[in-house]
Amino acid sequence: MTEEKKHTRTEEFKLSGGEILDKVKELLHEGNIRRIILKDEKGKTFLEIPLTAGIVVAAFAPIAAAVGAIAALVTKMTIVVEKTDK
Repeated sequence: MTEEKKHTRTEEFKLSGGEILDKVKELLHEGNIRRIILKDEKGKTFLEIPLTAGIVVAAFAPIAAAVGAIAALVTKMTIVVEKTDK
């Protein structure tokens, strides 16, 4: 049995307003995302979303609602994305 090594890398996106929800939706559809973290300008974490392949579709509406509510409160955010590469 061969074990594949998976490497995790992170990307950061600095966005504002309506761009935040659009970017999170885009990221959820990519499929290789392990976690999405939303932070304010000072680096305070507002929301951490751990993701697995099956949960994304089932939990999309609550995730979108939470991200939309946070985006309405904070003008600028950083989205930190953990991706898994094979």
